[in-house]
Amino acid sequence: MSGNDPYFIDFPKRVKDVQAAMQSENIDVYLGSRLRTLSWILDAFCPWRSFLVIPSEGTPTAFTFVIDAARVADDSWLDEDQVLGFVPIGGQDQIAQIGDHIEELLKNGKGRLGVESGMSNYLPEGFLTKYEYDQFQAALPDAEFVNAHTIIDRLAMIKDEGTINRFREASRIVDVGHKVVFEALSNGGWKGMTETEIGGLAAHAMRKEGSEFEWSFTGGNEIASGYRTGLAGGACTPASRRELKEGDSLMVDIHAMFKLGLGDHAHNYFIGKATDRQRWHADNFVEMVERTLKTYRAGVTPVALSQELMDFAEEGGFAEYMVPGFEHGIGMMGDEWRIGLNDGPFPYWTNPEHVYRENELIICAMQYACPEEDIGFRYENPIVIGKDGCEELSKYPLSIDEIL
Repeated sequence: MSGNDPYFIDFPKRVKDVQAAMQSENIDVYLGSRLRTLSWILDAFCPWRSFLVIPSEGTPTAFTFVIDAARVADDSWLDEDQVLGFVPIGGQDQIAQIGDHIEELLKNGKGRLGVESGMSNYLPEGFLTKYEYDQFQAALPDAEFVNAHTIIDRLAMIKDEGTINRFREASRIVDVGHKVVFEALSNGGWKGMTETEIGGLAAHAMRKEGSEFEWSFTGGNEIASGYRTGLAGGACTPASRRELKEGDSLMVDIHAMFKLGLGDHAHNYFIGKATDRQRWHADNFVEMVERTLKTYRAGVTPVALSQELMDFAEEGGFAEYMVPGFEHGIGMMGDEWRIGLNDGPFPYWTNPEHVYRENELIICAMQYACPEEDIGFRYENPIVIGKDGCEELSKYPLSIDEIL
């Protein structure tokens, strides 16, 4: 891509920024293993166990499972000499290959090696396992291992225009998926339809628009109907084979990926005419989301936002149904869940005192759950934090619609 392309990202500059941070922290070589690191540097999706070695100067080298190395090289801005495949043959496994490569970069294996170690509630995070850590230490006995993942986290926090535009396009694709689902459900189309069918209809529509992957690791497109919407607000609902029934609430949370930028939006329905009680719940949730979106801006903290909005829910008599969380982090493929840096009271969780800055990109994520009434709602939408507000990337209307 050229600099005139709306989706252009200067990946060589990202590498130089990492190398400048390495120099300031006296790190000679950086060994990346997290999916977020690979996506942010390579501009290629690496679904197999992969690693990235960044030297103090020059071009990084990626290592992935041999069956996928040619494809990753084709997708990435790196050439094929910098994308190597490992295979379980003597001297060609990942530990041996990467260990030999790092030893050369460290000059006889001596120096400081930055690694990515930690924990996450996000399954494919990619921190080094204990076995990998032990094996790399055995392969590089003269190297000093230091945990350095905050270098990438800090640099990736504020999004450049090319990254934001990728998220905008992914969100546009998601909106197309919602439109197709709505049309399929309308005029009795919902009768006999299952949650899995809804997920498939959305996926087909979004693929036609150019989506590369239903990226969520919680079931691709997440669909919940009836009592399943009340299970913790539908916070993780892989589509089931349940058929829709009149009187159900329905949550449709669909995902798209465009050039590793992620689209994620949840919309809610009633199947049939809503009861007065259902509409009361729905009105509460819609107003809560509206207030939340108006609250996000640079300078706000998660704890302050949560306190303000939970006070409003308390006044409205529905605080017991609100899950007291309003966002999760998001970046290019694999960079999910945590917001800001690992500098809060609970290691590897969001710091509640994190101060949002302009051009941070997060998911506004809200759940409302009333399991005793078999009802719940979810709202998710990528937002870009601005000086005086936020930009909602999905433009699908905020409402809870009745499908007749």
